[in-house]
Amino acid sequence: MKTFKNTEFAYIREKTGFSVRQLAELFGKSERTIYRWENGESIPEGNLLKELKSIYNVRSGHQQADEYNFRFVDLFAGIGGLRKAFESVGGKCVFTSEWDLACRKTYQANFKCEHPVNGDIRDVDLDNMPQYDVLVAGFPCQPFSIAGVSKKNSLGRPHGFHDVTQGTLFFDVAQMIERHRPKAFLLENVKNLVSHDKGNTFKVILRTLGVELGYHVEYRVIDAKYFVPQHRERIFIVGFRNDVGFSFNDLKLPSSGPRLASILHQENGSEDPEPPYTEAPYGKVSDKYTLSDRLWQYLQNYAEKHRAKGNGFGYGLFGPDDVARTLSARYYKDGSEILIRQEGKNPRRLTPRECARLMGFDKPGRPFEIPVSDTQAYKQFGNSVAVPVVEAVAAHMLPYIFKVMRTNRNVDQVELLFEKVETYV
Repeated sequence: MKTFKNTEFAYIREKTGFSVRQLAELFGKSERTIYRWENGESIPEGNLLKELKSIYNVRSGHQQADEYNFRFVDLFAGIGGLRKAFESVGGKCVFTSEWDLACRKTYQANFKCEHPVNGDIRDVDLDNMPQYDVLVAGFPCQPFSIAGVSKKNSLGRPHGFHDVTQGTLFFDVAQMIERHRPKAFLLENVKNLVSHDKGNTFKVILRTLGVELGYHVEYRVIDAKYFVPQHRERIFIVGFRNDVGFSFNDLKLPSSGPRLASILHQENGSEDPEPPYTEAPYGKVSDKYTLSDRLWQYLQNYAEKHRAKGNGFGYGLFGPDDVARTLSARYYKDGSEILIRQEGKNPRRLTPRECARLMGFDKPGRPFEIPVSDTQAYKQFGNSVAVPVVEAVAAHMLPYIFKVMRTNRNVDQVELLFEKVETYV
């Protein structure tokens, strides 16, 4: 049986999984200092002990809802998937931007907003935004390519991201990062961003964030199948204003993930009926989600036609023990990418409630509110992030967010001291 040194600091350090060396690097202390704190030879610095406790609370699921560790802004917010994840690690959202009215309706139904939900990011007044530490954005990627700096100079035109990304929504994110210099950011996008335009698009993005804006940038493609029963590969780009040692190589994923049985309606009375998705008395899925004979026949014919041509297009049929394909925003059209087998009748679509579970929005005892039509709900969940994936990334970022906040706090204090000295000279 593993034993812990007889100090609170040592107990929490081992529970969080940090080695003495790792913690020394995070805290900017010598390993000897960490050992002295663990052995009770000296008292840990209060702010560092508080940071360690916050990391422990996040990793053990004990983060208090009324406590926050940092402030963040939520851009291209959708229905709040990134916000849910960053709130789970003690972030406080202080600004939201989302242009789609239906998404804003769902967002506002699920989050207590102490600030208005702003519309189009292009209309945001950058000078009047609240102070924040972290920027998160699931930005849409519109096409753009690399333009030669020398050619721009010869034409007397601006170069750098002000030119090559102008007209794209990424430009607005980059402009906000340039103006406010947040301590960290997380950007999320589809996996194909890496290969778009033969890799040129991604080169522009990395050059903009790393070279033009001066951030230390890491990225990783993660499949949501380790967290939810769905293959969903997305790229996560993380940047820190200072080199705090963040790496995606240290992010540990579960060895296996759940199956569809974990998100499907039980239909045996163990769940309360939830009209219009399920019906009394046993929570049976409403018949409206079962495909009509005509649609089911069309999908079978379509799949057979493409099979004959050697193509892989067609519907996806799944059962409780399977992992589904990627849920897309077009799911409302025919549900073909994820159809659920039904004994003795045509397959059915997932209900919006099952989609909420599939994307990780529902928590035990806290179902996500769905105040919109099925069509809108399918679009919204299909366009969103798998929340548990972002929670894992946010939890992995948290120690480094603390570190960069601490580093910049010291820099700010030095700059303030110089300002005072100059005032008296």
